[in-house]
Amino acid sequence: MAGASAPKRQDTRKFFENLSGAGKSIAVLTSGGDAQGMNAAVRAAVRMGIYVGAKVYFIHEGYQGMVDGGDNIKEAKWESVSSMLQVGGTVIGSARCKDFRTHEGRLKAAHNLVQRDITNLCVIGGDGSLTGANLFREEWSSLLEELLQQGLIDEEATQRNSELHIVGMVGSIDNDFCGTDMTIGTDSALHRIIEVVDAIMTTAQSHQRTFVLEVMGRHCGYLALVSALACGADWVFIPEMPPEDGWEDNMCQKLSENRADKKRLNIIIVAEGAIDRHNKSITPDYIKDVSTVTKPGRYTEPQILPQKHGPLSFVVWMLVSFTMGTHHFVSSLPHQKKMPCFFCHQTQEVQKAMDEKKFDEAVRLRGRYLSFENNLSTYRLLSFRKADSELPNSSFNVAVMNVGAPAAGMNAAVRSAVRVGITEGHKMFAVNDGFEGFYKGQIKEIKWGDVGGWTGQGGSLLGTKRTLPGKHLDKIAEQMRIHNINALLVVGGFEAYVGLLELAAARDKYEEFCVPMVMVPATVSNNIPGSDLSIGSDTALNAITDTCDRIKQSASGTKRRVFIIETMGGYCGYLATVGGLAAGADTVYIYEEPFDIRDLQANVEHLTEKMKTSIQRGLVLRNENCNENFTTDFIYQLYSEEGRGVFDCRKNILGHMQQGGAPSPFDRNFGTKIAAKAMQWITRTLKESYKGGRVFANSEDTACLLGMRRRTLVFQPVVQLRDETDFVHRIPKEQWWLKLRPLMKILAKYKTSYDVSDSGQLEHVTRVRPKDSNTSTAI
Repeated sequence: MAGASAPKRQDTRKFFENLSGAGKSIAVLTSGGDAQGMNAAVRAAVRMGIYVGAKVYFIHEGYQGMVDGGDNIKEAKWESVSSMLQVGGTVIGSARCKDFRTHEGRLKAAHNLVQRDITNLCVIGGDGSLTGANLFREEWSSLLEELLQQGLIDEEATQRNSELHIVGMVGSIDNDFCGTDMTIGTDSALHRIIEVVDAIMTTAQSHQRTFVLEVMGRHCGYLALVSALACGADWVFIPEMPPEDGWEDNMCQKLSENRADKKRLNIIIVAEGAIDRHNKSITPDYIKDVSTVTKPGRYTEPQILPQKHGPLSFVVWMLVSFTMGTHHFVSSLPHQKKMPCFFCHQTQEVQKAMDEKKFDEAVRLRGRYLSFENNLSTYRLLSFRKADSELPNSSFNVAVMNVGAPAAGMNAAVRSAVRVGITEGHKMFAVNDGFEGFYKGQIKEIKWGDVGGWTGQGGSLLGTKRTLPGKHLDKIAEQMRIHNINALLVVGGFEAYVGLLELAAARDKYEEFCVPMVMVPATVSNNIPGSDLSIGSDTALNAITDTCDRIKQSASGTKRRVFIIETMGGYCGYLATVGGLAAGADTVYIYEEPFDIRDLQANVEHLTEKMKTSIQRGLVLRNENCNENFTTDFIYQLYSEEGRGVFDCRKNILGHMQQGGAPSPFDRNFGTKIAAKAMQWITRTLKESYKGGRVFANSEDTACLLGMRRRTLVFQPVVQLRDETDFVHRIPKEQWWLKLRPLMKILAKYKTSYDVSDSGQLEHVTRVRPKDSNTSTAI
């Protein structure tokens, strides 16, 4: 693995080791409505707290348990949070507490905390829970003074507990909190919605029905909007943007037009808090009545969908490192930042704007952190087809193609590109079977209706192959000349990246390649330079995590067992690492972090000692190309032999199941938005390069990769990414997720160090990105 071609390794062991929780007590509670993922947050907070030497407590039943005290507040051990990672809801209980809203209730809560010297709170809940926590902190000094005057605590206890530090993690499926991109539970809720929508679609198609689906979101339309974007819904109603007066006729007209175009199903999604311009509720039953009365032959069926059923130990670092005056924060996910609690107030400002019918202001307030405005504009762009007379006058032909292995979300990206291209006035062409189909002339025009229903389809409906263009440049240039292709959008993996490099390098010889070209990364391996994430990798991670959960569950009731699981990814360890973190793996072997037989032996011994306690299950993940000698069979045999008498082993190779299945909501949404952005760049670049009656673009910045870096979509010339690429092993030389590996080891009870030097922000790109909105945009 050594040599000039080897990638530049990030040493994940060289991190600052300044975490110390000795002598401190931390309490973890969940409050308000439950949300999937709360248990994962509890587990991470407990284990990181114990790791740094703090005493950690559970507070059962939320604020009610804090007020009642007694057995509701118990010390947590390392084993206390075993086997809870994949469990929904919250195992420590949650409750809406009226007592805590009173001064007397908060006084009791303060007394119960002081009795245990708890001055650090980790609160997992929604807006109300975090607002209550902030009020509790503001009153803390006066509460202690009152307890002292009543003789319930002494002066020493008052001094010892003089400061209350609070960190909040937002647990709410509605995703309604300003200051974070994604709240705990939102992604799981989206999964439930999309699963039901996908199932309903088959029935709707069979019987030509219109389904009206109500989703949760009393004050926030995020779930409705993103699920509408992810499933290609025909209409969506959200509280932040009520429809204009007369929407009933407009909606029915669109439904009728869809039927006239032989579309067999219509999906309408409505948030439970949807209203019209006069603050009147819009309900599924009303929508049904409107559509059936207006069009008696149409069958409309309302449905109400159930939707309830990452590494967050950064909060512990915040708790143990607080100083005077810096003690109330919310942990948020523009890359695990800490945000002041005044964002609770900003969240309430959204509702205030809606109450005052300032709906544009409400969308703006949501949009700063949730990309809400971007989601809304993308939905409008893709869902409302303009009449031909309303389209811009364009004579450009744009080709779109898939290259490389199939990845879930590719079809959503193609649908988005085709529809945005048509909206921009272009004639869109589909290339079947990648570059192989290109040079064979498998090219045809693709229309708006041709991509209907593609969003939820897995694989590649265009067809995709790994063939590179290098040996067929003459024929590809000829096909571009025949079809007068003026721009090219490539959706694919590493082969797409290399292929675009080859086309750009051939511009001096072939003038046909002097057109705008852009690549959108789509591969389960997530190994494309210039992008933190690729279309398809989220779906693959979901498959890995779900399979690991099922595999561990299969051993329920048996003796202690360790599972050795092999994942895909080539030489890239992203799937194994992040999948291992999500599934609670004990060890993950990857190519980027070399290991030898001594490391293997140490891992076996470590797991053997753990299995001698109350731990019943072990999980070891191995990236398929992590080491040519230490194969999955070798590791399986090693663990089986060394664990004899303590645990037995089973092995599983997940294989191509990681590539299959319907795309996740994230991959649908990501593919849709990134392809729309790519097409807008193509339109802009075509206009800039059209001179003398033809398109001519041969500068570096006209052959780009559109990647996501730190939440921002950035166009990067592919030739400038060469130096960031290890072509031998098909991976980037620098990979952000390697910083997660120490955290994974800590949660598996290894002694290691963890980087907390950057305020908990797991960010790796230090390059200054262009501020021009034409170059980058928030996702």
